[in-house]
Amino acid sequence: MTVTEPDTTVFDDLESAVRTYCRRFPAVFTRASGHRMWDEEGREYTDFLSGAGALNYGHNPPAVRGAVVDYLLADGPVHGLDLHTTAKAAFLRRLRDVVLRPRGLDYRVQFTGPTGTNAVEAAFKTARRVTGRTDVIAFTGGFHGLSLGALAASATSFKRGAAGVPLGHVTRMPYEGYAGDGVDTVDYLTRMLDDPGSGVDLPAAIVVETVQGEGGLAVASAEWLRRLARAARERGIPLIVDDIQAGCGRTGTFFSFEEAGIVPDLVCLSKSISGYGLPMALVLVRPELDQLGPGEHSGTFRGNNLAFVAAAACLDFWADPRFAEGVRRNAAELDALLTGLAARFTDLGCVPRGRGMIRGLAFTDEALADRVSRAAFDRGLLVETSGARGQVLKIMPPIVTGAAELALGVATLADAIASAARQPAREAAPEPAPDTAPEPAQRAAQEEGHK
Repeated sequence: MTVTEPDTTVFDDLESAVRTYCRRFPAVFTRASGHRMWDEEGREYTDFLSGAGALNYGHNPPAVRGAVVDYLLADGPVHGLDLHTTAKAAFLRRLRDVVLRPRGLDYRVQFTGPTGTNAVEAAFKTARRVTGRTDVIAFTGGFHGLSLGALAASATSFKRGAAGVPLGHVTRMPYEGYAGDGVDTVDYLTRMLDDPGSGVDLPAAIVVETVQGEGGLAVASAEWLRRLARAARERGIPLIVDDIQAGCGRTGTFFSFEEAGIVPDLVCLSKSISGYGLPMALVLVRPELDQLGPGEHSGTFRGNNLAFVAAAACLDFWADPRFAEGVRRNAAELDALLTGLAARFTDLGCVPRGRGMIRGLAFTDEALADRVSRAAFDRGLLVETSGARGQVLKIMPPIVTGAAELALGVATLADAIASAARQPAREAAPEPAPDTAPEPAQRAAQEEGHK
């Protein structure tokens, strides 16, 4: 596929240098449907990016689009602060009836500002109010957002360095596998918490991702998560699961922690909870922990009624057990395809990571993932990188992508890997202009999914 340079003059002239994805995927997109996008030249792209996890159901799913259009044509209120609306009521009922009750979950729903990082901030505030303690335990490789409290819990030095102020009140612990197979990281955590000589105070909360979407697709095993939840419960520490990227079906079940059989004290959701790319975020809170008073965590756009309408329509999918079965079939198909692909590139040290439909490929040469991503774009496939050094290729097709479409995308990816492996690193991408783009190493780290 030959890609010509689009006219991006207006973006270069007016848009901030902080932009990232458009540097990796330099096209001007005009249309999107399902797992496909088209640019202004009519070129078609397979989307294995899914809005960094915000488009689990693909672009413009017809049933969801229809619900949104009908609501607009009926002059339904779009902005509502936290006023009661029929759209919000419909979403809450669907969430209760389709997701919470069937799983035996008893949560209050706190609507926060419309981004994942705001949900994380709200969860931290709640835990600190309930416990009267200040620090949060977070893990190596974790990413929880870019506002200061959530950023303090995020691990990547490049992101943390942009804060411009000290980031405190977080104690970092090793994620499963971080210290090697011989180190039990839950045992390490509990020893630090229980030893009065460790210097680690009892925290207000523990926050964890079951799959580290921006941390190189590291996965916590079900047993590790169960032991972590038990350790937190025994010490009276609220457990927060950040399910912003790995939730809403991305791992094959609605919540990513279902496989482990745990019940977190707080759950952060955003990205695909609206299912249509409309901004929305919330925190699920155990009723006894719902202790913030009226207005103590607020936001002008916590009442995005279009997002409520879209979210309710997406939950209708989950009301049919066949939908979840289809997602699991798609995940199994993707796993088989990536396993076969990795076997073709053993000379590159190609190893699959992740689980469900949030996957990655790691290589011996940590610079290869960046080259593969760019080569894939040249061939009409959108796929990004993950990890503090951008060292893992991140593969996130919509969870509704079927076997034939997955096979086509992975075949394109295989061709991109073969091409990138032959390409010298110095030719991977043109050097950016000094005043408009970060250095290559920074750029690779910068182009992770944002909350």
